[in-house]
This record gives sequence, C-alpha cells and structure tokens, in this order.
Amino acid sequence: MGVPATATLGDNFLRERAAKMRESLQKSQTITDNVVTILGSFDHRLSALETAMRPTQIRTNSIRKAHENIDKTLKAAEVILAQFDLSRQAETKILRGPHEDLESYLGAIGQLRNIIKFFSGHKGFKSSEVVLNQANNLLAKAISKLEDEFRQLLSSYSKPVEPERLFDCLPKSLQPSSESPGHDSGGKNHSSNHHSAHHDNSLETAVYTPPTLIPPRVLPLLHDLSQQMVQAGHQQQILKVYRDTRSVVLEESLRKLGVEKLSKDDVQKMAWEVLEAKIGNWIHFMRIAVKLLFAGERKVCDQIFEGFESLRDQSFAEVTSSSVSVLFSFGEAIAKSKRSPEKLFVLLDMYEIMRELHSEIETIFKGKACNEIRESASGLTKRLAQTAKDTFGDFEEAVEKDATKTAVLDGTVHPLTSYVINYVKFLFDYQATLKQLFQEFEDSGQTNSELATVTMQIMQALQSNLDGKSKHYRDPALTHLFLMNNIHYIVRSVRRSEAKDLLGDDWVQRHRRVVQQHANQYKRNAWSKILQCLSVQGLTSSGGGSVPGIDGGNSSGVSKALIKDRFKTFNMQFEELHQRQSQWAVPDTELRESLRLSVAEVLLPAYRSFLKRFGPLIDGGKNPQKYVRYQPEDLERMLGEFFEGKNLSEPKR
Repeated sequence: MGVPATATLGDNFLRERAAKMRESLQKSQTITDNVVTILGSFDHRLSALETAMRPTQIRTNSIRKAHENIDKTLKAAEVILAQFDLSRQAETKILRGPHEDLESYLGAIGQLRNIIKFFSGHKGFKSSEVVLNQANNLLAKAISKLEDEFRQLLSSYSKPVEPERLFDCLPKSLQPSSESPGHDSGGKNHSSNHHSAHHDNSLETAVYTPPTLIPPRVLPLLHDLSQQMVQAGHQQQILKVYRDTRSVVLEESLRKLGVEKLSKDDVQKMAWEVLEAKIGNWIHFMRIAVKLLFAGERKVCDQIFEGFESLRDQSFAEVTSSSVSVLFSFGEAIAKSKRSPEKLFVLLDMYEIMRELHSEIETIFKGKACNEIRESASGLTKRLAQTAKDTFGDFEEAVEKDATKTAVLDGTVHPLTSYVINYVKFLFDYQATLKQLFQEFEDSGQTNSELATVTMQIMQALQSNLDGKSKHYRDPALTHLFLMNNIHYIVRSVRRSEAKDLLGDDWVQRHRRVVQQHANQYKRNAWSKILQCLSVQGLTSSGGGSVPGIDGGNSSGVSKALIKDRFKTFNMQFEELHQRQSQWAVPDTELRESLRLSVAEVLLPAYRSFLKRFGPLIDGGKNPQKYVRYQPEDLERMLGEFFEGKNLSEPKR
C-alpha cells in the first residue's frame, strides 16, 4: 500500500525545522565564543592599564598626605602661637598685681594654669620645657602676690565687734539695761533675773541675729583667692594667714565685751560678791559668744572655704580655740573651786547655760577638727553638774551641823531657818534644771522623787538643828515658842511655794500639828504657874472647898491673908511675864494674835472668876489697889503687848 502525500509533507517540514534549529544553535555558540574572546581581551587590557596607572596614584596620595600634614602643622602652630599670646597677656596682668583688678588677676592665673597644662601635654615641642619653666615661675610669683592680697583684704575688713552691736543682735529681753551697759546686773539678783529670762517662753523662739563680721561683697573675692591658693597647694599658708588674722579679732571682740582670762588661783582669791557678779557676766558672755560671735565666725569660714571641708573646719577650730579656752577655763575654775552652799545657784545657772547651748555648740563646732572643743564643752557641763550635786550634799550636812552662835533671844525665826527656806524656794525655781541634772546621774528617770527626797532631807536636817538650838534656852516656854515660830515659818513658806506639790499635803498637815503642839507646850510652861494663883485650892483652912456667901470679912475659914498673898503673887508673876514676854517675838501676825487669844481665853475667865469671888474681901480692907492692881480689861490690854519683840529701852505703851 502506498504512503499518503500528507504524511510525506509533514516529515519534510519537521526535518527542515530541525535543520534550522541546528543552524541557529551553531551561530549562538559562535557568538558566545566570540564574546568570551572579546571580554577576555578587555580584562587583559584593563589589568595592563591599572598596572600602568599605579605609579601615578601613589604620587597623588603622597601629595594629598603632604598637604594634610602641612595643614595640621599650620593649625598646631596657630594653637601654640595662641598659647604664647595668652601667656603674654597673663604675664602682663600678673606683673600688674592683684590690687587694681582682682578678678582679672584671678582670670590670668587661670589662663596660666591652662597654659602649663597645655605645654605639659606637648612635650614634643622643642621649646616646651623653657615655656613650662617660665610659666611655673610666673605662677609661683602670682600665688605669692595672691597670699599677700588675701592677707591684706582679710585684714582690712576684719574689725572687732563693739559690744553695742552685739547687744543689738540679742532678743529684747536679754539686752542690758541702760543703767548697766555692757554687763549683766551680777550680784544676788542675777540668779532670779537670769532665771525669769531663761524660763520666759518667748525666749525659746527668740531670734539671735549674728553680726556681719565681713561685708558680703568681700566674701566671694576671699573665696576665689583661697580657692586659687588651695589649688596651688598652699593650704597651710592660707590657714596660717586666716587663723592669725581672725583669732586676734575674735579675742579682741570678747575683750571689749568684758571677757577676762582668769586662772583658778584668781578665782579662789576673789571675794564672793565680786565672783558672783563675774559668774553672772560669764553666763551672758557665753550666750553672746556662741549664738553671735562663734555662729558668725562659722558662717564667714564656711563661705570663704566653701568646697574645702577639712580646711574649713580646721580654720574655724584654730580661729576659735583660744577664745573658747578662755571662756571654758573660767567655768572649769568655778567647777573645781572650793564648794560652798551659796555657789549652788550660780553652778546651776552655769550648768543651765551649757545645757541651753549644747545643740548649738554641736552644730557650730562640727567636724573632726572641732572634736576637742565639743569634748571640752561636754566635760565642763558634766563637771558643773557633779559639783552642783556635791554641793547639795554639803548643804544638807552644813544645815544639820550648823553651830552658829547667832543668839535669837526673843525666840523669833532663826536666820538659819529663813536662809534654808529661801534656799529651798530658789531650788524650786530651778526644777527643770534640777531634773536635767539628776538625769546625768540617775538611770531610773525618777527625777521628781529625787528632788522631793533632797528637799525632805534638807527640811529634816533643819528641824534637827533647830531642836538642838532650842535647848540653849533656859526657859522651857521660850524653847517651845522658838520651835513654834520656826516650824510655822517653814510650813507657811512650803504652803506658799511649789514645794507643797512635791512634799504633799500630808507633810504640811503633819507639821501644822507640830506647830500646835509647841503652842500648847508654850502655854503649859508659861501660864500654868500663874493660873495656880487663881485656883481656889489652898484658900480654906481645910485646904479646899468652896467659899459661899462672901461678905467682905473672914468667913467659912477663908484666909484673907492668903487671898492678899495670891493677888500679890499674881501681880508679880504677871508683871514679870509681861516684861519678859513683851520682848519675845512672834513675827507672824496671824499666829501672834492666835496665841494671845488662846492665852486670854484661859487667863481672863480664871481672873474674872477669882476677882469676883475674892475681890470684895480686899476691897473692904486697907489699900485694896495694892493687891487688886489690874482689872480684866487691863490684863487684856497688856496681853496685846506680848510677843512684840520690844527692847527694854522702849517705853511701855
């Protein structure tokens, strides 16, 4: 069977297509080979070109680096030249000195320091060593002039503070009166004056304004000067200049105020009145010194040496140490001096001011450099407390053993009693101080009971001494009058003072009963004998019984002679009592009237009764006025003259 025509045509078509594709592939391969050949040739030419250009590139880089080095050198030269210019400018200002323009001078020193720092970091510069030597020499001269300027500036503005300026800085209540400018009142009134001031509540919030010791505009200059000197390593030089200048001025301010340098021997030799006044002034001076002068000095020191803590504290300590020593040495001399009762209150005043100033001393004298001053203050406070406490014990013992020969002939209040009671009253003005003082030694905190115990012991010592003194009287009636007067004075004083709250009502009532017992004992001893004259016992022949129906003569066995003798004896005894006891004294008006009344209540009714019963026996006889010398009204009037403490030379009323 034959092949179709369509199949033959398709076969031919495919062969043609395949032939064309083969031809195209062959052309593409040829083109690729040609491109590879061309690229290879191009790469070879580039490599050749690069090799040819390399020397040119190296020369170009060298030229660029050379230009950069030249630029750097020129700039470095400009900086160095600028430093030379600054050096010349600084030198000009420094050679001119600090006095004309201090701020400019300080700026020049700052420039000079920067120049030294610059050349120290550029040692490779050929002339750097020469420049550094010149700059360092110039800086040394500059600092030397700076020290002179600091000394001159500080000295010219450091003047002692006049007392009047200091007084103006005090609260009104502490400013001295016009009568005694510059000094406290001193004397015995000082304690109470100081105390009323101290316990014034307004003082607790009072403002103390430290005086301006150096003008505020000068302080920044002094600070800048000190800063430059410290940076130059001249701490010791500036410390010495500052100490030598300010310490003298501070001491002079205190001297003008009245502060004296007194030794323990000086204190021991002083009369008590003089010493008491000086102690009063010392308390005033301590307050002024700490709150005004030392506080002001600390403020100045802090500003001048701001930023240099150790130098600041050291400078302040060295400036104030001598002045502090003068003040504290006086306190130490008092604390170590011979103890005596009258010193207790000034010791308490001194202890009180040290306690008052404690927190300020701790604040003002802060820092390690002031340790010794703070310890001295604390030590003085403790010694004053100890001496005051020991004086308490001495006082109690002195009261009990007091053997003064002061005679109280009239039985009145003994000087020892009034002295001790006033002493105790003063103690209660110091209650807060005493509580603080007892806390120095007691851990229990029972300060109220401690004060009550001390007070009771003193009262008991006084009563023991009075009992001994009362035995010196020959007349037992005067013995009891003396004890009545003195214990009444004690009780009345306690009732009118703060001691009542501490000793208690039981103590008061118990001692009031003692007063009454002595009053009764006085009446028994003084009046029992005269009252026997007015007794009917022994008037009858039988030795007793009543007398009925007296008709002016002898009746029922009544002896007229005995009646006359009784009246004569009564008159003699009463006149003797009147003469003696009108010289005795009962100083308290109420007690005196009460005692007269209690005597009258016993004597007058007995006399009236006796006179009524037996007077008619005398009236009918010869010279009745010789025996019936007094009417009841006369006796009452004469009793009104008892206990007036009259002298024998005084006329009878």
